[in-house]
Amino acid sequence: MSDKKQGRVFLRGITSESYGLNEFRRRQLAAERVRDDSVVVDDAKVGHSGDSAQSRTWWRIGPGDDPFLTQSLQVHFVELPPQSSNHGHGHQNEAAFYILEGRGYEIHDDQRYEWEQDDLVIVHTDSVHRHFNPYDSTARCLIFKAKSLWMYLGLVQQGRSGPIEDADRYGPRQDWSQLWTPDVEKKRKVVKSADTPWELTPLGRVRTMSRPGDDVRTFSVDTYVLDIPAGSRSGRRWHMADEVLYVKSGSGYSLHWQVEAEIAEKYHARVALEPTRHEFKAGDTVYVPHNTVAQHFSADGEPVSLISGQNRIFKQLGYDRTVYLENAPEYDEANG
Repeated sequence: MSDKKQGRVFLRGITSESYGLNEFRRRQLAAERVRDDSVVVDDAKVGHSGDSAQSRTWWRIGPGDDPFLTQSLQVHFVELPPQSSNHGHGHQNEAAFYILEGRGYEIHDDQRYEWEQDDLVIVHTDSVHRHFNPYDSTARCLIFKAKSLWMYLGLVQQGRSGPIEDADRYGPRQDWSQLWTPDVEKKRKVVKSADTPWELTPLGRVRTMSRPGDDVRTFSVDTYVLDIPAGSRSGRRWHMADEVLYVKSGSGYSLHWQVEAEIAEKYHARVALEPTRHEFKAGDTVYVPHNTVAQHFSADGEPVSLISGQNRIFKQLGYDRTVYLENAPEYDEANG
């Protein structure tokens, strides 16, 4: 658990008495990878400007966690009771909200965006935003964000809406959006589930919500929904980026094969002969570490639906390929 007395950890450092970081990696891989509702690593009582007296925000995965999983991607939840809202606030990092239940709307930079269950809502870079639920049922959202990346790059100007300090020291307002990528405002801020068709892929039956090259206004988070039929399995795949999977429904288990680097005349990958097994149920998050081969299985008689989040920056660093060691059986059946 994070130490509330020391404040919120926005960015975690890595230190070692030697050049090799094997011990750091061993500790990270030893941490439990499945977390449920009993795990609240930050309850937003310290260092968060968005919560109101009615709304609730809590973290499942973040850089201040002990034991530590990752800061590539943070995961938290926002809950809005009926007829409620949170405070308006802004931060330089993006955030991707998957609407788990309910409906409502956002105000982003004085623009309104409606959302409902199974939509993906993007809080764009440098957005002043506030979440509203004017209806009679609770709204609950799952949030993926690569916040630590912005922090590492020094993009730390954030806080609750309000006037600037020492305003007399500064000139008149300038249009902040002059710094943004041209035409970025034309990209979609709300991705409707009806607009994202199901595809049969080597991983399985997938509905992609955001990925490189699409018209969704995110540069940092890739998301998809994976449905696994009862008693079946996903493809077995290997990629460098780590991943967080939220179990939307169903139960099952995930197998992870550790991949070690053998540094000889060049880098060689050595995949563990035996996987580790990680049981999951609805409401859990499953963490797949960096450079891991993973495959997911549904329980007999119970299909599984998983919501995936990944930090897109890995693709910009040259790790933009996925290797399939085994396809989902439904994909092989459909392709002969």
